[in-house]
Amino acid sequence: MTSALIYLGIMIAVILIWFTVIKRPIYESILVSFLLLVIISGNISHIWDYIYSGLSTSLLYSMTVFVAMSIILTKTKIIDGAIEIILALLGRIPGGAGYVAVIASSFMGALSGSGPGNVMATGTITIPAMKKSGFSDELSANITSASSCLGNMIPPSSTIVAALGLLTGLYPEMNISTGKFWIVCWGCSLWFILLRLILVFIFCKRDKVKPMAKDDIPPLKKVIKDGWRGLLLPIIIFLPFLLDYLYKDSFFTKRLGETGAKNMSSSLLYFIAGLATIYAMAVIKDKKQVRLTEIAKTFGEKLKSIVPTIAVCLFGYMFGALFNDMNVAEGIESGIAALDIGKVGLCIVVPLLTCILGIAIVGSSMVVVFGGMFISMFAAVGVNPLLIAAMLPCICGVMSNMVPPIAPAFLAGVSLSGADFSKAVKNDFWWIITQYLLEIVVLLGWLPILGM
Repeated sequence: MTSALIYLGIMIAVILIWFTVIKRPIYESILVSFLLLVIISGNISHIWDYIYSGLSTSLLYSMTVFVAMSIILTKTKIIDGAIEIILALLGRIPGGAGYVAVIASSFMGALSGSGPGNVMATGTITIPAMKKSGFSDELSANITSASSCLGNMIPPSSTIVAALGLLTGLYPEMNISTGKFWIVCWGCSLWFILLRLILVFIFCKRDKVKPMAKDDIPPLKKVIKDGWRGLLLPIIIFLPFLLDYLYKDSFFTKRLGETGAKNMSSSLLYFIAGLATIYAMAVIKDKKQVRLTEIAKTFGEKLKSIVPTIAVCLFGYMFGALFNDMNVAEGIESGIAALDIGKVGLCIVVPLLTCILGIAIVGSSMVVVFGGMFISMFAAVGVNPLLIAAMLPCICGVMSNMVPPIAPAFLAGVSLSGADFSKAVKNDFWWIITQYLLEIVVLLGWLPILGM
C-alpha cells in the first residue's frame, strides 16, 4: 500500500507540475510521468512491452473512430438543427434556456464524449440564450459545463468502450453484450440528467429567471422543417444497440451462433460510427463541405485536437500495463481492504478518490489505469460488477471535468461565458457536491437502473 501511494504521489505531482507550472499539454505531462516511473521502478527494460500493450489495444481504435465521427458531425452541423428544435419547444418556459442547455449538452456529449469540446459546440448557442433570459454568467457556465461532462458516461462515449472492455476481461462468464452494457449506462445517465434539470429549476426559482424573449425563440415549424434530419441521428446510433440488447439471445444467437452474435455486438462500435458519419454527409445540403478535399482539410485542421485525445488514451493504456507490473492497483486494493470499510464506506471513498485523482488524470486514462481495480473491489463487497463498470465513466470522467483547477470543461464554460472565475468556482461547488452524493446513492443500489 505504501509503495503504491508513493508511485501515485509521484505520478500526480509530475503531471500537476508539468501541466500547471511548466504549462505543457496534458498528454505530454502524462508521458513524462510515465517515463519517470518506468525509470524509478526499474522497468526500463520492459518499456517496449508497455508501448506494444497500448498500441495493440483494440479499444484505442474504437475511440479513434468515435473521435473521427464527432469531427464530421461538427463539420456538417447536423446537431445544430436538433438543438434549435429543443430551444423552440422549451424556450417559452421560465429558465427554458437552461433546460435546453442540459438536454442539448447531454445529447451532444453522447455523440462526442468530450466535455470541453461539447461545451464549445453547444455553449456557443445555449450560453448566450441563457444570459439573455436572466442567467448569471457563472450559472450559464456551470450549467453548460456540468451537463457537457455527462458525455463521458452516455453511450457512445469512447470511455464507455474502455469500461466495457475491463468488465468483459474480468468477468467473461457474465457474457455482457455491448447492447446490454449501453442500456445500463443510459439507465445510470438518466438519473444524472434529472439531477441537473432539478438544479436548473432550483436556481431559476432562486434567481427569478424569466422565459426567453420571443424574438430569440426560433419558429417551431421552421426549425422542424430545417432540422428534423438531426433528430434521426440518435435513432441511427442507438437503435442497433437496443436491438442487440433486446434480441441477442432470441434472434441473433439463433441465426449467427454464440460466437457470431458476440462478434456482431463488438463490431457495432465501428459500424455505427461509420453509418452515422455517412448519414450526416448524405443529408447535408451543401455537398461542397463533404468533398474529399474538404474532409481531408477538416481533419488536418483538427489534428491538434485529435492527437492529444488519442495520445492520452494510448499513454493511459501504457500506464495500465506499467502499473500492472508494479502491482499498484493491488497495493491500493489491499490497503483499502485492510481498512475494512465495507460497502457503504467504499461507495463513499472511491468517488472521493477519483475526484482527487481527476485533478491530475483525465477520465479516460483513469478508467484504463484503475478501472479493473475498482470493479474488483466493489464486486468483493457485493456491488454488481455490471453497475460499477457502467458507473466508471461517471466517477472517473465526469468529475475530472468539473473539479478546478484543471477541469477542462469547467474552464471552457467560464471562458465562453465571460464569468468571473472565483464566482464560477463557488457556484460549481453545488454541482460537484450533488454529483458526488448521487454517485454514492447509485453505487449503493438505492435507485432502479434501466437494464438491471
